[in-house]
Amino acid sequence: MCLMVKCAICVHLIYSDIVQKCRDELKAIRETNPDLKPTLAIIQCYIPADFVSTQIGLNVMQICLPRQCTEDEVIDEILRLNEDSRVHGIFLHLPQSFLSRSVRNAIKPQKDVDGVSDLNVGRVVLGDQRDGFASPVAGAVLEMLARHGVYLFMAVLVGVEGPLKATIQCLLQNNGMMVQTCQWNIIFFQVSFYVYCHFEVFTEMFVAVVICQHVVRSSRRWIQEQQYQPWRLRPLKLQPLSPVPSDIEISRAQTPKPISQLAQEIGLLPEELEAYGNTKAKVHLSLLNRLQHQPNGKYVLVAGITPTPLGEGKSTVTTGLVQALSAHLKLNSFACLRQPSQGPTFGVKGVFLCFNLHLTGDIHAITAANNLVAAAIDARILHESTQSDKALYRRLVPSVNGVRCFSPIQMARLQRLGINKSDPSDLTPEEVRAFVRLDLDPEKVTWQRVVDTNDRFLRKITVGQANTEKGHARQTQFDIAVASEIMAILALTDGLADMRARLGRMVVGSNRNGQPITADDLGVTGALAVLMKDAIKPTLMQTLEGTPVFVHAGPFANIAHGNSSVLADKLALKLVGEEGFVVTEAGFGADIGMEKFFNIKCRTSGLKPDVVVLVATVRALKMHGGGPNVTAGVPLPKEYINENLQLVADGCSNLKKQIQIAHLFGVPVVVALNVFKTDTQAEIELVCRIAEASGASAAVQCHHWSRGGRGSVELAQAVKKVASQKNNFQFLYNLQDSIVEKIRTIAQKVYGADDIELSPEAQAKIDYYNQQGFGALPICMAKTHLSLSHMPEKKGVPTGFILPIRDIRASIGAGFIYPLVGTMSTMPGLPTRPCFYDIDLDPVTEEIKGLF
Repeated sequence: MCLMVKCAICVHLIYSDIVQKCRDELKAIRETNPDLKPTLAIIQCYIPADFVSTQIGLNVMQICLPRQCTEDEVIDEILRLNEDSRVHGIFLHLPQSFLSRSVRNAIKPQKDVDGVSDLNVGRVVLGDQRDGFASPVAGAVLEMLARHGVYLFMAVLVGVEGPLKATIQCLLQNNGMMVQTCQWNIIFFQVSFYVYCHFEVFTEMFVAVVICQHVVRSSRRWIQEQQYQPWRLRPLKLQPLSPVPSDIEISRAQTPKPISQLAQEIGLLPEELEAYGNTKAKVHLSLLNRLQHQPNGKYVLVAGITPTPLGEGKSTVTTGLVQALSAHLKLNSFACLRQPSQGPTFGVKGVFLCFNLHLTGDIHAITAANNLVAAAIDARILHESTQSDKALYRRLVPSVNGVRCFSPIQMARLQRLGINKSDPSDLTPEEVRAFVRLDLDPEKVTWQRVVDTNDRFLRKITVGQANTEKGHARQTQFDIAVASEIMAILALTDGLADMRARLGRMVVGSNRNGQPITADDLGVTGALAVLMKDAIKPTLMQTLEGTPVFVHAGPFANIAHGNSSVLADKLALKLVGEEGFVVTEAGFGADIGMEKFFNIKCRTSGLKPDVVVLVATVRALKMHGGGPNVTAGVPLPKEYINENLQLVADGCSNLKKQIQIAHLFGVPVVVALNVFKTDTQAEIELVCRIAEASGASAAVQCHHWSRGGRGSVELAQAVKKVASQKNNFQFLYNLQDSIVEKIRTIAQKVYGADDIELSPEAQAKIDYYNQQGFGALPICMAKTHLSLSHMPEKKGVPTGFILPIRDIRASIGAGFIYPLVGTMSTMPGLPTRPCFYDIDLDPVTEEIKGLF
């Protein structure tokens, strides 16, 4: 009897001590994380909520399931709680018949505060409880022994079965005891004599407080997981071959890491990943909140000289650079790339696996959203022209179960109209007319349909020719999908709320009074946001050497700003850490992609680049030096195969000009010469000498195409050195300058034009945009990428030309004005022999043929 009293006193002392420790830990947690409420979810309550809240301060969520519930319903509830970030512990207080292995193992081990899952029991067996929990009953046994200060050389477990038996047995054995079991209903221990202690001593309340201790520990682990995690990147080995195989052969010879493994290596949490198969995944934007206090890494922009129609390898330089930084210099680095349009894939450029095809469906989402707006425009014009105000009002605000009410987006329209009423029956006839009539002028509709295919015959079409459209035909056109304003919005937005607001501000045309009509006026904004809710998440992929890549957005580079998304860059800058590098690319030459990156993307994001990597090739420099035309699909003329130092030297004028453009923004330049097998050493050395003499901080040759990341180590070292130096980044113009002055500044300082020439239509648009308050937006020039001028055939550094501005359009949602220079088309066409002739599918292996 005396022993029982001592045991009871000991239990009470341990209980009080644990309660106090839990209080202290909770207080410490709340001091540093005031918004966090450590929470225990109980399925069929076991711990009285009043006890927990009054004595410890733990938050309790009680889930009472019906007595007749099935095992599947229990598991469904567990899975829901697993994904609830507010819940830090799950405890099952259910009849034994419900505690099957399937039910126990449904609990996430890190939330299994009762230690009943196989994984947590297995961790006890292995002596590793760092990431899991042991049974609170087992913990109480050890706590009792430790508090008594008694060394036991043998223990007998009586009446204990299942996971609890395995846990207690292993814990005791790990503490140096011999353990036996029997079927009596008591537990006893032998020291040099037997001590008998009834199992009932470990009361429900005592076990409850140990569970609470586990919940507090789980919440502390959760806090630690939310902090920035050092990378544990394991690069994939690359075995370069000579001669170099085709790109697709190299790709298929490499086995990529599971995307979940890569995500774990770079510090992403499982709940931040949304897998699309085994090699790509969407990353949730919640990462930005989790790492909001983490300093950004270095920000590197890859741009290029004015390219040939074949391209000069900015994407491959970007990839080679991050492989060199991560896999060879052991510096955290991330590549951020645009998603290529599917149109050129089947036209001129060709296909490279899913990267150029559907990927995760972002471009399809943009196409669907864009064309929903187009359908809404024509439908609204039709319905307004064929119905009275009363009929329109009755259909726009229908009676549902005898009740009429405005939708939230209709309430917003009423507020814009200055109508402060919420009851549909309160509107006057004049207010009803203002509400239902957008009065869109069919001749002033600026919104086009899009498709992600090169189709020249959609450049001008007529819609509404069917009898059902009652004669409401009009001329319009299709653009390539990546030219959609919605794509530009995706690339510039900083979150869902901002994206929805930008979508609502998109101007689709004007009414007959000249006032702009927006997507908000059409009432379509919410639906657009729903279509785009997954597309806003960047897609995580990997290079051949297993280093991370974000692929996100792909705005048309010579119509829109031609850069990957702000969100991808921001996520990557947090993930790489303060000493890491994010390398992103700008479309086409520095005069187009880089200028827009600085003046538009950096204004929007607030990010400042540390260094520009300017990509050049001997091939392109020879073209700018007076070499013959380069045509896709046609063998290169001999001038590009044989050494010709004079052509190279003359063509370096374009390289020098692009370096000067970067310096206009106060950013240092590292020239990366993308070396081809036809380049000679004399040509390579000549380019590097001229580049450094023209103001480049460094000029290095790159062999990533043949050697992988190892071939770009010299470039990585140069970028690391230059990026550590301070720069004086600045914008080229002030947003408060007039539209004309901003256009003129770009034309003269970047392109080298003498002046600009506005068509009457362009001047009228400028006057209209100023009247509507759009004059303070940045400028996004729509110009050929094949020349610094508006004339594609003019190579090198053209001078003495006037830049013609034939039209000016506005992407109000995206946030820029875009002048059309010369004859720019927003819908490419297919060549005589498109690449689709070479593309096929093997029905047995499902491999795509005809990839490069």
